[in-house]
Amino acid sequence: MTKNSAAVAAPHTELVSISDGIATVDISPAAGGALASYRWWHNGSAVDWLRPADPAAISGRDAGAMACFPLVPYSNRIRGGRFEFAGRTVQLPSQPEDPHHEHGHGWRHPWMVMRHEASTIVLRYRHAADSWPWSYEAEQEITLADGRLCVSMAVRNLSDTPMPVGFGLHPYFPSTPWTHVQATVSGMWEADTEVLPIRHVLPPAGADPSIGFDVSEVDFDTVFTGWARRARISWPEHGRQLDIDTEAPLDFLVLYTPPGEPFFCAEPVSNITDAFNRVGDEETGCIVLAPGQTRSASVRFTPSMAV
Repeated sequence: MTKNSAAVAAPHTELVSISDGIATVDISPAAGGALASYRWWHNGSAVDWLRPADPAAISGRDAGAMACFPLVPYSNRIRGGRFEFAGRTVQLPSQPEDPHHEHGHGWRHPWMVMRHEASTIVLRYRHAADSWPWSYEAEQEITLADGRLCVSMAVRNLSDTPMPVGFGLHPYFPSTPWTHVQATVSGMWEADTEVLPIRHVLPPAGADPSIGFDVSEVDFDTVFTGWARRARISWPEHGRQLDIDTEAPLDFLVLYTPPGEPFFCAEPVSNITDAFNRVGDEETGCIVLAPGQTRSASVRFTPSMAV
C-alpha cells in the first residue's frame, strides 16, 4: 500500500494515461478503476492488446465494457449473494440481473488516484463495512516498462475481525478466428446452469488448455485449477502474441469464451467461483485476512510481434 499519499488523492471522472514511449494505457478511475485500453503503435497503426473501451462505455463509466477491471473482494459469483463465515450470515444485495452479486465491489465504485507519474499510476478503493460487514482497502499499481504492462494488486483488512477475501483481474482480449490460448492447468470446476461450481473434474480432453485451443472452437465460462500461473495468447494471422504471468495467490484461471463475440477473457484470480460457500472443498482458494493483514500479487502482460 502507498504511504503518506492521502494529500494527493483526487477523484477523476475522465481518462488518465500512462506511457513508456512504446505502450500507452488509458485508465478510468471513475469506472471501477478499470483500464480502458492497452495499446502499442506499430508502423503507424494501433495494436490493441486488450479490447479497447468504446466512447459509450467510457462516458457511461461501464466497467464491464472496459479493457480490464479489478476483482475485489472476490472473483466471480457467490450463490444468491449469501454465505456463512465465523458464525455470521452475510447477505449481499442482489437484483434479477445480478442474483449472485458477481465480482464484488471494486468494479462498481470509483477509485482514487493516489499517485500519477509518466509510466505509473496508483489507484485506491476504500470500502466501509455495510452488507459486506468488513472494512477494507484495495490498491492497484499500474506500470509500463519497455512496452510491458504490470498490474499489482493489494487488499488490506481494515476491520477488527478476520475477513474472507479473493482478488484478481478481469481482462478482455480481442478474439479473431485464429486466436489461440495455451495455459498449463490440472483440473477445472464443472458448473451448473447458473455458472456455479458443482464438482471438480479433469479438463476436457478435446479442449485442454494445457495442450492449447482455438478460442473460436470452445465455449468456456470455467474456473481452471492447478494453473502454473502462465498463459500465452497468440493471434497468428497478425504475427502477435501476449504472455501473461502472475504470482501466488493468483492460482486460478477463469476462461470465458462467448461464441460469436469479438472478445474473450482469461482472468488470473485467487479464488474459484462461490469459494466462500465451499470452504473445506479442495481447490477453492479462499483467503482469510487477519485484522490489518494484506495480501498482494502482480500480473504481467508481455507482448511481442513478429519482425
